[in-house]
Amino acid sequence: MTHKLIAPSLVVIFLAGCASEPLQPTNPTPKTIAITPIPEARPQKLENYNSPSEADMNGGDYSAMGITGDYAGLYSVQNFINFMVRKHGFSQNYLNGLFSQAQRLDSVIKLESPVAAPTTPTKPHLGSWTRYRNKFLTEAHISNGVEFWRSHADAVERASLQYHVDPEYIVAIIGVETYFGKNVGKTRIFDALATLSFYTERRSKYFTSELEHYLLMTREEGYEPRQPVGSWAGAMGLGQFMPSSFRHLAVDFNSDGRRDIWHPEDAIGSVAHYFSKNGWQLNQPVTYQTSPSTDPAVIELSTYEGSEYWFIQKNFKVIKRYNNSNKYAMAVHQLAQAIKDRYY
Repeated sequence: MTHKLIAPSLVVIFLAGCASEPLQPTNPTPKTIAITPIPEARPQKLENYNSPSEADMNGGDYSAMGITGDYAGLYSVQNFINFMVRKHGFSQNYLNGLFSQAQRLDSVIKLESPVAAPTTPTKPHLGSWTRYRNKFLTEAHISNGVEFWRSHADAVERASLQYHVDPEYIVAIIGVETYFGKNVGKTRIFDALATLSFYTERRSKYFTSELEHYLLMTREEGYEPRQPVGSWAGAMGLGQFMPSSFRHLAVDFNSDGRRDIWHPEDAIGSVAHYFSKNGWQLNQPVTYQTSPSTDPAVIELSTYEGSEYWFIQKNFKVIKRYNNSNKYAMAVHQLAQAIKDRYY
């Protein structure tokens, strides 16, 4: 999954710790920074929603005989439409109309520009872990994480018990992904996925599959397809699920009849379910600091004072299933420990 997060905050510096020894905040009684309401980015379910084929027959908003606009004349788009009609029973006129309103997003194309992979293993850049950690191990993240946990304590506890996932990691993932719902993204998901599928090459096959899942998701859940917003790469909700993850792992945790990962309770349950299905082990270590080693389970993270070496365990690898980055997984781990230490 791809992610972004910007949160102005004061930097709190932590000593490296292990999973069994929570990080100690420098100020034990800080002033809590109040959480602001989650932005109104949630897609609304259509009460009298018609399936695409029915909407087309009834003269729905997306009915068109052909494609106009940014996606007109693209054989790849027409092939995709034919595929969706043949495999999933969508109306061709409905999809013609939908793609006629889609916008090519040049900003998304720029972000997806190819990145040359190193040909040989390289040592981490000096201080790269310090810089990354300072984005997430902040007073604002810790204080808001505690407030988010307290505000949704029942849901967090229930998710932890039901899915056997340590509660601090459920909270920390949402903190790293979207700053506890403050930054769910503003890019229209359909436009982002269409752009990535048909105007980029590096991962076009992957994003075309996600676009397929997205259209199925909107039909299954009753979402108006051009309403949901999220990241430039198509990730959605407080936990930044891609459409395929939504369809397989999102849950209706508040039992209101819909899966809505823009809602904190459903997001909490869905993140816990994601961890559970990827093999999380309750109350087990995530990582601990060690000495330099050739053991592949030992990772190196660079600080300005020198390298840190960490022995990673199964739960660390589960976090990496969310984002395949050692720095990301370590940020989630250390933020989880800091929030837990402040919460209790």
